[in-house]
Amino acid sequence: MDNSTNVSYQAGQAKGQAQEKGNQVMDKVSNAAQSTVESMQQAGQQVQAKAQDAVESVKNATGMNK
Repeated sequence: MDNSTNVSYQAGQAKGQAQEKGNQVMDKVSNAAQSTVESMQQAGQQVQAKAQDAVESVKNATGMNK
């Protein structure tokens, strides 16, 4: 293998490794984003439940729930 072929081979190897690393990073970002979405949905559901509990407490306190 002459020098230019070796350099081309190494460049191809480096390019492939960089692409794979980029794909891994994108997968991690995607997973983090999905996790954030799920966490926010759970937080929203908790807030909604607490708000509903507060409404029921007010209704009970004011006699509107009879």
